[in-house]
Amino acid sequence: MTQSPRSLFDKVWDAHLVATRPDGQALLAIDRHFLHEGSFHAFGMIDHAKRAVRRPELTFAVADHYVPSHSRATPIADPEIANMVTMLEANAGRHGLRHFGLHDPAQGIVHVLAPEQGLTLPGLTIVCGDSHTSTHGAFGALAFGIGATEVSHVLATQTLWQRRPKTMRVTVDGVLGAHVTAKDLILAVIGFIGADGAAGHIIEYAGSAIRGLSMEGRLTVCNMSIEAGARAGMIAPDDTTFSWIEGRTYAPKGDLFDRAVAHWRTLPSDPEAAFDREVSLDAAAIAPSVTWGTSPETAVPVTGVVPDPGVESDPVRAGQMRKMLDYMGLTPGTRLEEVGIDRIFIGSCTNARLEDLRAAAAVLRGRRAVVPGLVVPGSVPVRRQAEAEGLDRVFTNAGLEWGEPGCSMCVGINGDLVPAGERCASTTNRNFPGRQGPNARTHLMSPAMAAAAAVTGKLTDVRKLGAS
Repeated sequence: MTQSPRSLFDKVWDAHLVATRPDGQALLAIDRHFLHEGSFHAFGMIDHAKRAVRRPELTFAVADHYVPSHSRATPIADPEIANMVTMLEANAGRHGLRHFGLHDPAQGIVHVLAPEQGLTLPGLTIVCGDSHTSTHGAFGALAFGIGATEVSHVLATQTLWQRRPKTMRVTVDGVLGAHVTAKDLILAVIGFIGADGAAGHIIEYAGSAIRGLSMEGRLTVCNMSIEAGARAGMIAPDDTTFSWIEGRTYAPKGDLFDRAVAHWRTLPSDPEAAFDREVSLDAAAIAPSVTWGTSPETAVPVTGVVPDPGVESDPVRAGQMRKMLDYMGLTPGTRLEEVGIDRIFIGSCTNARLEDLRAAAAVLRGRRAVVPGLVVPGSVPVRRQAEAEGLDRVFTNAGLEWGEPGCSMCVGINGDLVPAGERCASTTNRNFPGRQGPNARTHLMSPAMAAAAAVTGKLTDVRKLGAS
């Protein structure tokens, strides 16, 4: 019997389906389970139930959310944060898990480390107690965040109950303009479909502009799929993917790699595969972007102005806009390039890879920042390579701080905070109230745009600085 055309998502889901209940819930086999310091709740659950980790060789513990971005030569000063980091190490040790701890030469943000180490592969199912697990879909994996109870279920069974989501294809064709990056692309997508535009869906990104992205760019795009309400984001694997994977520590080697590639080439969506929803964007129409409000969906070209709720026909939407503008301290009609900033942050699982640091350094080279800022690489290997290329000196010569790998100022739980009332040009993925600290104001943008803001002290179109 001829099989109906299937999407990339369909192929991965079907290959991992163990059982389906009458209510539609499906039991999926899980290939990779990543843990960070917040997993102590789940370990407590399996300890209480007297259960062991079912497949310790498929479970990886990574210290990233609570680790300090400053000197690691001395113990962590905050006892609560120190305890979080210590508990992860202890839980990993008790259950025989590979632990990428504070001083591990591969340590980093889990969503940077796993692809870097070859743990993220096409066609896998990947889960982690972190919403930005969608990042790994850049390789053609089905990857999504889960809650503490689900983490405990995966620890104990290496399976997970899920309801099959709908599918959505976002096609971006054409060529991105000069200094327009993957971050601008995904901000444009979210701005177009809205913060809940993909709710209940898996997004597959397609089109010539997507295929033209590096793996780093694809990781950025899939990382922020969750900000459009999607369950996950996926990009079909291709030669760019295979070249990235080959030779990495946990990747298949020799004949196994060749056989794996042969299978991975069967994963892209069939030409006639159907999607529940289709969206298309023109790459040439995308500009360097920034957010003005407290949601990624408020992304607009930096050449624009702060919008006016008074001309919004939807009263609910108008009210939301007024609330966001009040929090952000902005006046309708103000040119975005006139908005001053107090500091910058370059880092996070969205934009802390080597390509991101190179882009920021290209803007900062030979220039001085007029506001303070923190640059945090996504992993120890990224940090080492950046230092080998002299990027760290570019940042410090510009007056910025060069940090140790971790989540840092992306989320205000590790000591790195934006002071109350200050405005931060940030390469992170979320800008809701308090994300970077109580009453902090966050503008999302690309690394190059954050660097441009550093040297001008305001939101700035990077194209005007003539960076290479």
